[in-house]
Amino acid sequence: MTDTQLPLWEVFIQSKTGLPYKHVGSLHAADAEMALENARDVYTRRSEGSSIWVVPSECITASNPEDAEEFFEPSNAKIYRHPTFYVMPEGAKNI
Repeated sequence: MTDTQLPLWEVFIQSKTGLPYKHVGSLHAADAEMALENARDVYTRRSEGSSIWVVPSECITASNPEDAEEFFEPSNAKIYRHPTFYVMPEGAKNI
């Protein structure tokens, strides 16, 4: 049996300018332009976003959850990577 599906794309939406993009789902499309249009139609019907990213699923590489301990352990020894000593300025937004 041959695969007749169009390529799979992952969709990320930014709800407001300055906020991070969030993964909202996946869709099939022939190319990037079609993926953007489909993502707009499917995931922003109620004006939920200000910007959309679409990424071919085959371009995403992820770590394995079973390897989390050894994969992330080296950063635990570097306290400068964890800003627990930093005091948030009054009135700071989207940080």
